Amino acid sequence: MSSDAPLPAMYFLGHSTVLVETEGVRVLTDPVLLPRVANVLRRVAAPLDPALHSDVDVVCISHLHADHLDLASLRRLGQDTLLVVPEGAGELLHRKGFQEVVELSPGKFHDVGAVRITATPAVHDGLRTPFGPRALAVGYLIESPTTRVYFAGDTDQFDEMDDLGALGLDVALIPVWGWGPNLGPGHLDPRGAAEATGRLRPRFAVPIHWGTLHPYGIGRWMRAHLIDPPRRYAQAVTELGLSTRVLHTEPGRRVEAR
Repeated sequence: MSSDAPLPAMYFLGHSTVLVETEGVRVLTDPVLLPRVANVLRRVAAPLDPALHSDVDVVCISHLHADHLDLASLRRLGQDTLLVVPEGAGELLHRKGFQEVVELSPGKFHDVGAVRITATPAVHDGLRTPFGPRALAVGYLIESPTTRVYFAGDTDQFDEMDDLGALGLDVALIPVWGWGPNLGPGHLDPRGAAEATGRLRPRFAVPIHWGTLHPYGIGRWMRAHLIDPPRRYAQAVTELGLSTRVLHTEPGRRVEAR
């Protein structure tokens, strides 16, 4: 896309939930909208404006983990909402009563109006629970005639990031941490996220997957630890000499190209 093309309307709703609006199509990623998901609590300054997740045209689910596929949040959107999910995830959602489910494996796409949604690889475990269903973990490329947005989901670096970078990304929605004190395999920390950004080469990057979900009983130091990754990520991007502009956005706010 053009280096001075305007950004699509985007709102960071917390964790990995981002509303992307382009060509009249409202795309919502990994919706986590309620005060609690699994064994963690949503801790942000203000409740979400319901208008930011109403009238959604399509939801993109990156993988089956409960902090990315939250059934209660999906029910709030409506069980007739179009869900684009990784290959292997459809059976679970059909059993839970969701009617419009499209499964994609990396390289496959689905069109919604003028927007094309293409699944991309991801390096992450797709098991829902230790004994539950398993599906792929993916990211998504969200493309319209005017913009190209990459939603990474939950992932470590992978070889195809260089190929995505060659496409000319306008925005990368890039995970920079998680919700606990440590990261397991298949995640990006602030430095790794900056290195991934160097491979993706987007005009803008929005750090996601940080600070919104907190475990029970954490102390003040841990809260600071969970909200600091975007700053550390932006610092690492600068240290690597990248031209990407980091748009650090608080949960519930519109992403602004400052």
